[in-house]
Amino acid sequence: MFATECAEAVTWDFRPLHDRVVIRRAEGDIKSKGGIIIPDTAKEKPQEGTVIAVGPGARDESGALIALDVKAGDAVLFGKWSGAEVKIDGDDLLIMKETDIMGIVETQ
Repeated sequence: MFATECAEAVTWDFRPLHDRVVIRRAEGDIKSKGGIIIPDTAKEKPQEGTVIAVGPGARDESGALIALDVKAGDAVLFGKWSGAEVKIDGDDLLIMKETDIMGIVETQ
């Protein structure tokens, strides 16, 4: 395996292939707007996160590499049921195809 360097400068032994993207899901709210503490089992999982690592890209019919539009460190939005949940070096992460990402959140 190859070591992949994350946006937070942590190194682990995983490299996504093709057009796959590794995402760390954003933390959900601990309290409701009314101040009620929400237990982990009742929390809604956020549909946003930070890209940790990206694959080299997909190949078109002629074999040419198509680079991905997202890069490590991008804040992104994705579908509620997108990706596969995995645990790598104790971190809960998502692995999904770039097409499952709805967009990049631009910060101002």
